[in-house]
Amino acid sequence: MPNREVSTPSPAFAPEAVDHLISTIRNHRVLLDEVLAPLYGVETKTLVRAMRRNLERFPLDFMFQLTKDEYEALRYQIGTSNSGRGGRRYMPYAFTEQGVAMLSTVLHSERAVAVNIEIMRAFVRLRSVLAEHAELAARLDDLEERFGNQFEIVFAALRNLTVPPDVAPKRIGFRP
Repeated sequence: MPNREVSTPSPAFAPEAVDHLISTIRNHRVLLDEVLAPLYGVETKTLVRAMRRNLERFPLDFMFQLTKDEYEALRYQIGTSNSGRGGRRYMPYAFTEQGVAMLSTVLHSERAVAVNIEIMRAFVRLRSVLAEHAELAARLDDLEERFGNQFEIVFAALRNLTVPPDVAPKRIGFRP
């Protein structure tokens, strides 16, 4: 049996750049078609066309189309352009981890395989970070149960560190 190298051809992007592109929609961690297409080196319409030609490979737990409300909410978060000024004529598709894996089978290129590997690694990193936070919260609960009132102030401070702060937006404009 021939010896295979573990490394893959390096994609034209930094693997860490994928991590912040993953969004959570309908309680699924997903990548949008408009984010995936440039990574794969194709136009969004080409990616969607390849997916539509192979719909049987993309059940609802692999891919779904966003509703108008979901897209509007996401658009404000990621800062895409206003509608009515060109741009999309249909709602984007969201691909789960399994859907991204399936995309490499319908996009036939070495780049698709290399990009797919890096995206899978990004999903794994995200899962491990989420697991670490859950483990930390469980440890805090355990310590709080054991030591109860003795360290109440310390536990309150630790709880405050795990919750993101509510920062009021700065007012813009002239203030008399």
